[in-house]
Amino acid sequence: MKKHTGFKKMVEPGQLTFGLSIPIENYGNQSPHMEDQIEMAQLAEQQGFTSLWLQDVLLEDPTFEDPATGQIFDSFIYLTYLASHTHSINVGTAATVFSLRHPLRTAKEAASIERLFPERLMLGISSGDRRKDFSGLNIPIMERGQWFRDAFHYFQQVLYEEFPTIDSPFGKIDKANLVPKPTKEIPLFLTGYAQQTLDWVARHGDGWMFYPQRPEQQRETITKYRKLAKSYSPDSFRAFLMPLPLDLTEDPDYSYEKIPAGYRTGRNDLINILTEYQDAGVNHIFFNLAQSRRPAKEVVEELGKYVLPHFHGNN
Repeated sequence: MKKHTGFKKMVEPGQLTFGLSIPIENYGNQSPHMEDQIEMAQLAEQQGFTSLWLQDVLLEDPTFEDPATGQIFDSFIYLTYLASHTHSINVGTAATVFSLRHPLRTAKEAASIERLFPERLMLGISSGDRRKDFSGLNIPIMERGQWFRDAFHYFQQVLYEEFPTIDSPFGKIDKANLVPKPTKEIPLFLTGYAQQTLDWVARHGDGWMFYPQRPEQQRETITKYRKLAKSYSPDSFRAFLMPLPLDLTEDPDYSYEKIPAGYRTGRNDLINILTEYQDAGVNHIFFNLAQSRRPAKEVVEELGKYVLPHFHGNN
């Protein structure tokens, strides 16, 4: 990934860069209005954010802890739309549910996006956890770990091999070829454990996207992951990414307090918190502003003006 422009812009050892979750709005658990997202994406790019991230959710599920995410547009379609209205900001999935998508179609879509928007697609991949989506597609959720592994290997083989021979539970390919092929290898980030072991996660992909934890806990997690990854790929660096819910207060000196999976804080304490994450080995954090009590535009502008410049990877 050293020669991949989008990856290198987002991931540098010892540095911390930032992204934003789509939609960039403060909607709480209500229906996101999905308005002004082009303007917000363009603003994010202007302010120095490196990436925009979309979830892969099919159905609204009122019983799920985050029901509103089922109400946004399809991730691949919408990231293509966002990419066409921006210039260089990465567009990523957090994460594409491999257990719910046929890998041949996923490969075709991903390769097409890569050819249309070179070196901007960042592909987070997961096994999924939303029962309603699995039921809707008649896929057994308790078997999603095996479905994920089968899809992962099929996806890699059909995407990068010429005229591969594939005999998989997802189908067979013989004397046929997927086109177009991507001009560059698409960065893959395992998300959570994807129903696999840490050893499997460390062996595969270009990085790991893991859930928010306090900096000291994240340091332990990253240390274990990179130690295992090093045993399989001694010469490669594995990225570590994480989402972070944020409620940025108007008072810059407001002392931080915990909110579910994230922080309510002023920008001065936020800089201190982010520095701790950088020191722990985190390479990229993408903020989720759904629970923000201030207009998202104000928050993005403040982060761009006062927070991002403190971190070398964003300069």
